Amino acid sequence: MHTPDAGAPARTNRLAKEKSPYLLQHAGNPVDWYPWGDEAFARARAEDKPIFLSIGYSTCHWCHVMERESFENDEVAAVLNAHFVPVKVDREERPDVDRLYMTAMQALGQGGGWPLNVFLTPELEPFFGGTYFPPATAMGRPGLLQLLPRLAEAWREQRAEIRGTGGQVMTYLRTLSGPRGESREAAALADACARFLTQQYDERFGGFGGAPKFPSPANLHFLIRRWARGAANGERALHMVLGQLEAMRANGIHDHLGGGFHRYATDRAWRIPHFEKMLYDQALIADAYVDAFLATQDPRWAETARGVFAYVARDLTSPEGAFWSAEDADSEGEEGRFYAWTRAQVMEALGDKAGALFAHRYGVTEDGNFEHGASVLHEAHSLAETANEFGLTEAGTSTEIAAARAKLLAVRSRRIRPHLDDKVITAWNALMIAALARGARAWRAGSGAARGDSGRVRLDAAALARGRAAAPVP
Repeated sequence: MHTPDAGAPARTNRLAKEKSPYLLQHAGNPVDWYPWGDEAFARARAEDKPIFLSIGYSTCHWCHVMERESFENDEVAAVLNAHFVPVKVDREERPDVDRLYMTAMQALGQGGGWPLNVFLTPELEPFFGGTYFPPATAMGRPGLLQLLPRLAEAWREQRAEIRGTGGQVMTYLRTLSGPRGESREAAALADACARFLTQQYDERFGGFGGAPKFPSPANLHFLIRRWARGAANGERALHMVLGQLEAMRANGIHDHLGGGFHRYATDRAWRIPHFEKMLYDQALIADAYVDAFLATQDPRWAETARGVFAYVARDLTSPEGAFWSAEDADSEGEEGRFYAWTRAQVMEALGDKAGALFAHRYGVTEDGNFEHGASVLHEAHSLAETANEFGLTEAGTSTEIAAARAKLLAVRSRRIRPHLDDKVITAWNALMIAALARGARAWRAGSGAARGDSGRVRLDAAALARGRAAAPVP
């Protein structure tokens, strides 16, 4: 592992001149990183070396793991520097590069995710890759110290085959940008997508498929718009949307103290999240809850969306009013440390009576459900069950719980926060602004109906299909 001499100036590579927080995180690596650009490509051609392209982002947990294990490792760096031209890319800075090579890896059957590590010819054609690689072979994953020499040897001795693979992948990718089919073909495709999602739906826990589970708001937007248009099995589509939103709202993927949603759940029940928080996830998920409110007028969906907006306003908004990109999963070297609670911590912060009430409601136990005996908050018992357990009214229990949540949020705010990626990404800001605007229109329409105005609020199918909020209908 690379350890600089005490008192020696910190060694940096070319990434020290970049603006991206992610690239700057790697500026002290012994790997001879280049940013994506002509300088790297020219060197690869001049020295006849393949490119090692590593794509990630600053709040990516497994990117941090791979950096600690491999990119700060002098032995791994020596092999990379000798046989490859290493290139680092921030996927949020260059989504075009990320999209191209993510699709390429999926075409090669390597799956997808970050960090994304792809080996390219000097002509930028991909021939091998994957996501996380450990330094030495472990957990069924090839290690870089074994993989890199083999790929360097293959480049020297099997050049024609490697170039053939890269050319085939690029030819396939070009076919994906062809013209779209007729509208009737699109309708048939939409029907097929709806059938597939119905087959994949998890009736017990909500969502689609097994673990890990992502919010996948595109699925929810697609299904609720089919319901709004009156498509076949539309009620079933709405049922799946509401089932997933409720499962997400009640479980650990939802931050019950600070609002907002974590990146994904590691388990089928949405209980234990990967704790990273992304701006675009907040925007798209909040938009799905706004849809649910417009469709049902159920206030819990509006409350959940408001919680997302409150989180973004409090923790992801710059002094100038722009929205920052993301918060990391890790703090103090551990994933989830900022968010999880031991029972002793809850009792110390709230006292015995309020602490016991809160722990019952949110599943905080002595053994915990996470690391080191800590618990990830989730609605282990309904409000009615908690009220009954402690001999209280539901209204009284709700008031007590709200006060406890506010107090614990204040306590949590004094913990060491996860790393903040303070990039301002135009597209993600646009998504958040759009979600806020839709929410504002939805609440205004809903408050009018709640006051007993002559109008009623309905989900206008045409407006929803176009992605716009419904308005009061006279």
